[in-house]
Amino acid sequence: MNMAVLIPLCIVYIGIMSGLAYYGYKKTTTKQDYLVGGRNINPVVMALSYGATFISTSALVGFGGAGSIFGMGLLWLAFLNIALGIFVAFAIFGTRIRKLSLKLDVSTFPSLLGKRFDSKFITVFAGAMIFIFMPAYTSIVLIGGGRFLQESLSLNFNVALFVLAAIVALYVISGGIKAVMYTDAFGAVIMLVGMMVFLVVTYNAVGGIVDGHAALSAMKNMVPDSLAAGGHQGWTSMPVLGSPLWWTLVSTIIMGVGIGVLAQPQLAMRCMTVKDDRALYRSVLIGGIFIFFMTGAAFMIGPLSNVYFMETSNQLAITAAGGNSDLVIPKFINEVMPGWFIYLFTLTLMSAAISTVSSLIHLQASAFGEDIMRTLGIGKDGKTMTRIGVLVGVTAAIILAYILPGGVIARATAFWFGICAAGFLPTLMGALFWKGATKAGAIASIVTGFAVSIFGFLFMHVSESGVFGLSKALFGKDALFAFPWTHIDPLFYALPLSAIVFVAVSVLDKSKSVSGDVEQEAIAK
Repeated sequence: MNMAVLIPLCIVYIGIMSGLAYYGYKKTTTKQDYLVGGRNINPVVMALSYGATFISTSALVGFGGAGSIFGMGLLWLAFLNIALGIFVAFAIFGTRIRKLSLKLDVSTFPSLLGKRFDSKFITVFAGAMIFIFMPAYTSIVLIGGGRFLQESLSLNFNVALFVLAAIVALYVISGGIKAVMYTDAFGAVIMLVGMMVFLVVTYNAVGGIVDGHAALSAMKNMVPDSLAAGGHQGWTSMPVLGSPLWWTLVSTIIMGVGIGVLAQPQLAMRCMTVKDDRALYRSVLIGGIFIFFMTGAAFMIGPLSNVYFMETSNQLAITAAGGNSDLVIPKFINEVMPGWFIYLFTLTLMSAAISTVSSLIHLQASAFGEDIMRTLGIGKDGKTMTRIGVLVGVTAAIILAYILPGGVIARATAFWFGICAAGFLPTLMGALFWKGATKAGAIASIVTGFAVSIFGFLFMHVSESGVFGLSKALFGKDALFAFPWTHIDPLFYALPLSAIVFVAVSVLDKSKSVSGDVEQEAIAK
C-alpha cells in the first residue's frame, strides 16, 4: 500500500471520528447522557450503531474465514441474525426493554434485571459476569482488526492492537455512549459501502453468481480428508447430520450466536437510547439491510474464496492462509481486490473494530462503575468509577489478545454469545413477559445458566476444555464424556436447564412475587 495515500486518508478518517466523538462529549452533561444518550438518539443512528456493534471484525474476518471451512451453511446464521437479532430484538424485546428501563429509571442491563426483581445480588452478579467474561470477546475483536492491519499494511501486530485500543479508550472515556454511537454510525456507513463492493467484486472474480456457486459445488470432491471424516460434504451442503462438524456448525456457531444475540447486554442497551417505540420500528428496516450486507456478504465471500484460490494457486483458502482461518479474508482481499479497495477496506475493518470494541468497553465500564461499585456503595461518583472501568477493560482485552491462539475469533464470539443466552435470556424474557416471575427464580436461573455453561466449556466441549487443560489435570482426559458431548455446545443444555430452573423455582416460590410489585409500582409512578 502507498503510505502517501493511506496516511492522509487515515488522518481524515480519524479527524472525522474525533469530531463526532467531541460532539458526543459536548452533548454529554448528565449520567444518563453518558450511559443511554439521554434517551433521545435518532433511530437511524441507533440502528447503525446497533449494527456496527453487532457486526465486528469477528464477523467480517473471523466468520468469513470460518465460512471458507464450513461453507454456505453459515447463511443460516445470517438468517437468525436478521430474524432474531433485528426484528425480534427491536420490535418485540426492544420495545419492552425501553419501556421497562424508563419506568424503573435504570440505564444498564444488569440494573434493569436487578431492579425488576428487586435484587442487588442480580445487579452485582450480572455486572460481574459481564466485567469478567466480556474481555474475552473484546480481545478477539481487537485481534480481527490487528490481523488485518498486520496482513495488509505489514504492520507489527502488537502495534496494531495498541493503536486500536488507545483510540477506543479515548472515545469511551471522553464522550460516553453518545460519542460511541455517533462514531458507530459513521463507521457503519463505511462498513456497508465496503462490504457491498467486496461482494460484487468477489462474484466477478469467480465468474458470477451462477458460475461461482456451480464451481463451489463441483469442489466437493476436494474436501480434505480430515474435514470429510468429520462430516463435511462440500461447501454448498450442510455437514452430515449429527457429525462432529454438524454439531460445531449448528450448536456452536449458528445457534450459539443466532440465539445469543437476544441476550447481548451491549445490544439491549441500544434499545434504551431512543425516545419511543416508533423509533425502534423505524430501525428494523435499516438494521435488517445493514446486517444482510454484513453477515450475508461475509458468509458468501468466505466459501467462494476457495474457488478463487483453487483456480489461481491450486489450493484451498485455508491452505493459502497458512492454516489460520483468521487470515483467509485479509489474504483474499490482497489477492482479488483492486488497490484502491485495500484503502476502503482498511477503513471498514478499523470502523468494525473501533465501533464494537468501544461499545463493549463502555458496557464493561458501566458494569464496573454502576452495577458493581455503586451498588455495593463503593465510590459515590459512578462516572469516575466507570472511567476507571474503561482502563481496566482495555488492559484486560489487550492482554488476552496476546495470549489467545490463532483462528480463535469465531469460537470466542460463540462462547460469549452462548453464555449470555444461558445466563440472561430466560430471566430477561421473564422480566419482560411474565408477571409470575420471582426474585428467587431469577437468581437461580442466572446462576444456573452461567455455572452450567462454564462447566461445559471447562469439562465437556473439547474445543475449549482441551485448551484450558483443567479436565486433563483433574481427570486425565480433555473432556469428561465421549462424542457427541465433546462437540455439543454448552448452550444446548445450559439454556434449557436455566429456563426450567427459572420457571420451576418461580412457580414453587411461596413468597410474595416482589418482581411483579416492583414493576407495578414503577408503572404507577
